[in-house]
Amino acid sequence: DSLIYLDNAATTPMSAVAISAMTKVMQETHGNPSSIHGHGRQAGKLLREARQELAQLLETKPQHIFFTSGGTEGNNTAIIGYCLRHQEQGKHIITTAIEHHAVLETIDYLVQHFGFEVTIIQPKNQEITAQQIQEALRKDTILVSTMFANNETGNLLPIAEIGQILKQHPAAYHVDAVQAIGKIPIHPEELGIDFLTASAHKFHGPKGIGFLYASSMDFDSYLHGGDQEQKKRAGTENLAAIVGMVAALKEDLEKQEEHFQHIQNLETVFLAELEGIQYYLNRGQHHLPYVLNIGFSSQKNDLLLLRLDLAGISISTGSACTAGIVQSSHVLEAMYGANSERLKESVRISLSPENTVEDLHTLAKTLKEIIGG
Repeated sequence: DSLIYLDNAATTPMSAVAISAMTKVMQETHGNPSSIHGHGRQAGKLLREARQELAQLLETKPQHIFFTSGGTEGNNTAIIGYCLRHQEQGKHIITTAIEHHAVLETIDYLVQHFGFEVTIIQPKNQEITAQQIQEALRKDTILVSTMFANNETGNLLPIAEIGQILKQHPAAYHVDAVQAIGKIPIHPEELGIDFLTASAHKFHGPKGIGFLYASSMDFDSYLHGGDQEQKKRAGTENLAAIVGMVAALKEDLEKQEEHFQHIQNLETVFLAELEGIQYYLNRGQHHLPYVLNIGFSSQKNDLLLLRLDLAGISISTGSACTAGIVQSSHVLEAMYGANSERLKESVRISLSPENTVEDLHTLAKTLKEIIGG
């Protein structure tokens, strides 16, 4: 029996296109892009081409693209790098209660060690609204940080509306687009985004590589010790991974509509097959179909996870597992309250274009067997 992987919000299988692009670089280009000899120039050329191609995909210029080790580093760089440079102008940050820990803990670090203040927006009727952001703005607000799409529920935030509001305010706008990029069209300049973070392993690229889009050079370096990345990110570039990431994103964007329809179809098929079982969905009105946060009344999620795992199906609770203990989700807590049964009953099924209708048939059938529908 083959295993079924339905935890794509945690990480995705690498695409053949990315693997092949990386293998070619590993076999043919071992120079350091910073070296001035022939081998270095060859590597430098590949690096420039990858940056140009990525900039084109985002409809921006190459100088706005900075390669990082992934979403966590991108979020830390944008938030800490910008806030420390601008703390004279104000020390107030706005974010939401449903952000990834890589944003919440980074902001918390600034609060604890540098005396920043944070307003954390709570969802209303499962959604974050642009109006809530607008009402939280103060004269001393220097940064607003929100995700594009939530990693646990698939909820979409009103990015364009927030971008519009911030045109009338000096605060910078940072968007963690880790779960959205590759799935829907995203052009940061059009959306009024100042910093945008992405990670390759969420769109079928390699782990350990990502990028930060920055509309200007107006942030402090986070890593020191070299002139790479326009002196904003010291360290020899991971060339093979960068080339693999760009190849993966390009393929995803070319097939974006087709993929989106396929995923919507998988969701429809799956929910239709659950007929007869009592379930509820945890999400707002605006969401991506790629993530399905679903709860089954009086079914403990940790046991459900275990039994599906034994049946060869990988899903998650969406929240962090620490030493095998399922912690309750801070996202669902923000949406439904700390005492909601949903925190103990909900699981996250996250889809990729590689999943098939057959995968979802099997999942529905297995769930029915476990729950007894």
